[in-house]
Amino acid sequence: NSSEPSPSFQLAGLPGLGAAQCWVGVPLCSAYVLAVAGNGAVLLAVRLEPSLHSPMYLFLCMLAAIDLGLATATVPRALSFYWLGSREIGFAACLLQMFLIHALSAAESAVLLAMALDRYVAICHPLRHAAVLTNGAAAKVGLLALARGVLFFLPLPLLLLPLPFCGSRLLSHSFCLHQDVMNLACANTTPSVVYGLTAILLVMGLDAVLICLSYVLILRAVLRLAAWRERLKVFSTCVAHICVVLAFYVPLIGLSVVHRFGKDLAPLVHIVMGNIYILVPAMLNPIIYGVRTKQIQRRILSLM
Repeated sequence: NSSEPSPSFQLAGLPGLGAAQCWVGVPLCSAYVLAVAGNGAVLLAVRLEPSLHSPMYLFLCMLAAIDLGLATATVPRALSFYWLGSREIGFAACLLQMFLIHALSAAESAVLLAMALDRYVAICHPLRHAAVLTNGAAAKVGLLALARGVLFFLPLPLLLLPLPFCGSRLLSHSFCLHQDVMNLACANTTPSVVYGLTAILLVMGLDAVLICLSYVLILRAVLRLAAWRERLKVFSTCVAHICVVLAFYVPLIGLSVVHRFGKDLAPLVHIVMGNIYILVPAMLNPIIYGVRTKQIQRRILSLM
């Protein structure tokens, strides 16, 4: 019935806390402030330091911008629930938030793949690195990563748009995810299930396989070096990127497993895993690259 109002959903809080829910917003807000400050500092440091105007650090800036977008798309709305009691989220706002989370996650996965390919070319084909990976090529990769995320995940909210929601409206997280919203529909969701799984496998799954393949080739090239000290020196240039990849994919896989097989788990597990997926990469990425990159350290210290 077109005269029916659009459904709204209820965000999930930590169970059993009651009026003490407001205290949950304190660590959540602290994590958000750290993520904004850390990624903002990385963006500013790379912008002001001419020696960092190279493809690898342009990819790092893209990563920081995506993390800022992901955190900003979710945390302020969650804080309005914990601090102001605004638990209800409109249907359109929920679909928009869901689209932003999935599209930006796909873009981050593509940037991580581009950074892995950058390391592969730098180590396995060093003489061709400057010619192949230019700043212009890095900018094009960033635009393609964003466009791929939009094109692959725009159908997700469109597939949910005509579905009726006549039962429970309580979400499993303090933000909207595709599978979470889809499970609340009281209609056939097979097209949405099939497309969502296909998009995840073709985007994040394929990126993960290509990242692993690039590191297999890097490891093979490193093991050909004669001296152990030289091997460690070359492979140490990949340590920061490996940590960032793990910080992104481990929470992503954990959240997917919880959604797929954890229906009988306590609601607390779903909420904690969701917050880890959104906030941990955004907090850790600037710390990892800040520790590993002396130029970023010096520039941030000089700004402070």
